[in-house]
Amino acid sequence: MAYSNPTVPPRKVETPKGAAIFMLLAVVVLWVLEIIDFVLRGWLDRLGIHAQEPMGWVGIIFAPFLHAGFGHLMANSIPLLVLGFLILLGRGGALRMVWSTLVSMVSSGIAAWILTPAHTIVVGASGVVFGWLTYLMARGFFARDVKSIIVSIAVFILYGSVLWGVLPTQVGVSWQAHLGGAIGGVFAAWVMHRRAARKVSVGL
Repeated sequence: MAYSNPTVPPRKVETPKGAAIFMLLAVVVLWVLEIIDFVLRGWLDRLGIHAQEPMGWVGIIFAPFLHAGFGHLMANSIPLLVLGFLILLGRGGALRMVWSTLVSMVSSGIAAWILTPAHTIVVGASGVVFGWLTYLMARGFFARDVKSIIVSIAVFILYGSVLWGVLPTQVGVSWQAHLGGAIGGVFAAWVMHRRAARKVSVGL
């Protein structure tokens, strides 16, 4: 007798329409925060990660929601929309989103706090972007299902060149946060999908 789990329909946020609406709203929130920060003349940026300061790590919670100007936010908005949409799609997308985001945010923040020169405040969602990017790329390798592999290849073609951002190639850009986020994304994919790859259907 063959055994299979019953099909569970995806949540609304895991449908194409739901995922698109959720990510649009998330990016709108970031823009609203940046407008408020502009009105306050950058005051919100003080809530970011204060590198190497004893309590500076607290900013890990707030840094992904803050940006150093509208140009910085603009550069992150499209990757956030595209990568977040791809993570949310399909059954279990909400869980994948929460897990990959939390792991990337923490790993990116810790790397930025430890490795960034002192007297520097780090803000921006690019650490999460790098985490989502490597998560989607690594997921195909660990899950080993056709859909995940196709998504991994497509993401690599679209954004693979962005991975150079984990190296110190541009002044004023936190390669430390990028590197930490990228490592976190691979770790998130390994934890979530390595076991799934081992599961096979058997008939008795």
